[in-house]
Amino acid sequence: MIELDVKIEAGDLYDYMLRHTYNSAAGIIGSTFGALLILLAIGTQRPAFIVLGAIMLLYLPWTLFIRSRKQVLSNPSFREPLHYVLDDAGITISQGEDSVLFPWEEMYRAVSTGRSIIVYTSRVNATIFPKRQMEDKKTVVIEMIATHMTPDKVKIRS
Repeated sequence: MIELDVKIEAGDLYDYMLRHTYNSAAGIIGSTFGALLILLAIGTQRPAFIVLGAIMLLYLPWTLFIRSRKQVLSNPSFREPLHYVLDDAGITISQGEDSVLFPWEEMYRAVSTGRSIIVYTSRVNATIFPKRQMEDKKTVVIEMIATHMTPDKVKIRS
């Protein structure tokens, strides 16, 4: 059993949102289209395409940044730390009087970014483990996840 207390900050949520968005079809298509517009601008020497391409490339990260800040400030669940318990049954998340268990077999996938380990509990919802708050427990958390989830669902780099 592993226990962690984690306070999700705006940067942690932004990291999750970036990873989630840019690994979706819309994020990939938007980035590709923005880059193609810039290449087209270079090839045709039309500055309007550079402006459009830059807007396409910068709009999404900027709006995600703003949304992560607003969400952390407005959502009461981000004000206090979350208590995580990882054991053979799954991941139990508690805060105050509320507690919920997510069984391992219902986990969608586990991934990592340079900043966090993210365990998806559905296609769009996830538990976020910021690496800076995990201290010496990072390795055992990764081992616990890898032990209880099938290898095709785990994409974690140390």
